[in-house]
Amino acid sequence: MSDTKELTYDIADIGLAERGRFRMAWAAKEMPVLDLLEERFRKEQPFKGIRVAAAMHVTSETANLMRVLIAGGAEVALCASNPLSTQDDIAATLVAHYEMPVYAIKGETNEQYNEHMARVLDVRPHITMDDGMDLVAMLHTQRNDLLDNVVGGTEETTTGVIRLRAMAAQGMLKFPVIAVNDAMTKHFFDNRYGTGQSTIDGIIRATNVLLAGKNFVVGGYGWCSKGIAMRARGMGANVIVTEVDPLRALEAVMDGFRVLPMAEAAKEGHIFCSATGDIHVINTDHIAVMRDGAILSNSGHFDVEINMKALNEMATRITRVRDFLDEYLLEDGRRIYVAGEGRLVNLAAAEGHPSAVMDMSFANQALAAEFILKQGDKLEGQVYDVPDVIDREIAALKLKAMGVEIDTLTSEQSEYLNAWTLGTGH
Repeated sequence: MSDTKELTYDIADIGLAERGRFRMAWAAKEMPVLDLLEERFRKEQPFKGIRVAAAMHVTSETANLMRVLIAGGAEVALCASNPLSTQDDIAATLVAHYEMPVYAIKGETNEQYNEHMARVLDVRPHITMDDGMDLVAMLHTQRNDLLDNVVGGTEETTTGVIRLRAMAAQGMLKFPVIAVNDAMTKHFFDNRYGTGQSTIDGIIRATNVLLAGKNFVVGGYGWCSKGIAMRARGMGANVIVTEVDPLRALEAVMDGFRVLPMAEAAKEGHIFCSATGDIHVINTDHIAVMRDGAILSNSGHFDVEINMKALNEMATRITRVRDFLDEYLLEDGRRIYVAGEGRLVNLAAAEGHPSAVMDMSFANQALAAEFILKQGDKLEGQVYDVPDVIDREIAALKLKAMGVEIDTLTSEQSEYLNAWTLGTGH
């Protein structure tokens, strides 16, 4: 633990700050929407006097969201939302160049993870920014003395939104939270294109295997899994999808994928990746029938989709064979490989989503936080969608930054769409 001019932080190495500064700047080149927001925020200061507690993946993209909030007057404290997702040079940059209290170390223990989250809450936040809902959970269970300060929060992930909705349904959520994850400009692009590309990137970095010709099993067919399936097929893999929802299973079939129960897919797969937000998608009975050399990975937020406890009990020897790749030797001589310790493989073994995708996701975070400040006193302890006007504003800004122009309705077209009397022959 270190202190510099009353600034507290807990990071791996402050000496990495210069390297992180260059990487943060590189990411910023692909984040023009955040640049436009920073320009406005700097003038209007919407977050002046506002304290923000953020539990997020500490990456170069997240750092650019932090600079935008700081430009808008916010006092921000940041911790990791996953023990393996921190980029240590970025944590150092935020401390050294932005004087931000950061509590995040790649590979931190669960004890450190919880301690860091507690330190972030010490700022007595007005706004929370969460990636998985652990921060909100701690706030409600261990630090509920701080709840009166909180105006509202935002949530970045599918997993977090699921948990928050369950909490709200039980009447336990004490402040409004905007489901940033459910914005079209977030889940449609971030979850599909971002998760798709970065998950494949993580698997390849961890294993260096050729995907072409392999049987690639994708657990689930939500937005994240759709992206993974799409990109795996693009690399030449034979993709098999498993599902519990008949509508999503039907969609996967119509998209040209084989759909099987996991018990059957487990016998055929060379590579597995689950992204459902649920527990034990890959379980003991599945591992029992897998081929020698099967590779398991997870792209859901928490490390629960693969039953790692059962796999550890089944193994007679566990060996780290590559960075972020462990070999589990089973009693019958089969070897099962796990990438990224069963945690988010795109962040554990790679760098997470491309900056261009996170540009829109984090623009949603910034604008949702601004919305909470303006409307929070009118909202209840529920989960709210991102207002459609924000979603469309972000899409328009992104198109503008990309140099893409679109049509606008003529007055005649607008009149037609709003008139019920006009039909055949009119």
